[in-house]
Amino acid sequence: MKTRKAILALSDGKIFEGISFGAEGETSGEIVFNTSITGYQEILTDPSYKGQIVNMTYPLIGNYGICEKDYESIQPYTEGFIIKELSPYPSNWRSEMSLDDFLKSKGIIGIQGIDTRALTRHIRDYGEQPGIISTVDMNHRSLVSKAKNASGLEGRDVVKEVTCKKTYKWEEAETTLGTETGNTNVRPKHNKQYKVIVYDCGVKHNILRKLKNHNCNVTVVPADTGAKEVLSLEPDGIVISNGPGDPAAVPYMQENAINIIGKKPVLGICLGHQILALALGYKTYKLKFGHHGGNQPVMDLSTKKVEITAQNHCFAVDGESISNRQSSRFGKVEITHINLNDKSVEGLRCLDVPAFAVQYHPEASPGPHDSSYIFNEFIEMMVNSQ
Repeated sequence: MKTRKAILALSDGKIFEGISFGAEGETSGEIVFNTSITGYQEILTDPSYKGQIVNMTYPLIGNYGICEKDYESIQPYTEGFIIKELSPYPSNWRSEMSLDDFLKSKGIIGIQGIDTRALTRHIRDYGEQPGIISTVDMNHRSLVSKAKNASGLEGRDVVKEVTCKKTYKWEEAETTLGTETGNTNVRPKHNKQYKVIVYDCGVKHNILRKLKNHNCNVTVVPADTGAKEVLSLEPDGIVISNGPGDPAAVPYMQENAINIIGKKPVLGICLGHQILALALGYKTYKLKFGHHGGNQPVMDLSTKKVEITAQNHCFAVDGESISNRQSSRFGKVEITHINLNDKSVEGLRCLDVPAFAVQYHPEASPGPHDSSYIFNEFIEMMVNSQ
């Protein structure tokens, strides 16, 4: 196979030369690293990666190919893909095409053959920043200039680029329910079907599958759907989903959250966690380098139990803004979980109204299943609110 040169340029002037795979051309986005060993397909199709170019820290990627049933959305949203080495011969009975062919078919530019460990260390030292992958412009100075002018994530509403265009019902269940090793707390403990509205800020399909498996009647609505319209559907509970970008740049979702908190049980996941915190009157900030991968240790402060979690976010809730206030605009709030790597806030719970949120991904696709119980807690909150 004929190799094509590709160049990765960062906005701070750092250059990496490698080999192109996937589509040809040029793409820009904020460079982030993901520490997952498997799950590259779910990562590529996670809407939370809109506006980002993903660097995989595991060195060999593509060895089990691509299977359409493993998509986390209707299409890939990642702006570009960076790996150490592409597996040329995928081996998996479910595989429908190679990673290279998939990226070509979706117009996603990839670069391989660079030192992904050095890139990861650079991001850890100097922070996430815009970058460019190009197979058409080989001029280092030109590429760095383009990277400096590329859009970052702060102050940018990326949710509007990934949310659904119209309301729809979700019917698919997760076929692997009950096979999660070591986790017996995943099946619903009730027979009643609860009506759940999901605000689509870039929702992953496995969140919807998990809700369906917990006997929920799931309706998904666009992020800009007004709270009055959502409440008119008479839901038993409301989920504010994961999604990309800066939560402070999505004021309409903050307004929606303010108008549903206290009226219906609310669960926030990832971006939804940050939206809930902003609605409560707290602050968010951008991490130097975000949490991306399936090995983030999180402690439940009430039990001191540690969960290994899947995460994907560049922003976090400011814990100091919570500790400096006696209560939020909706009453008392407690921090329920913290990240053991950097002590950032990973969970919140309202004590006077039925609402809680987690920064990590309890649906874990890809990732460990330690946090599946979060869906049971949401069900129990709806049960107790009847």
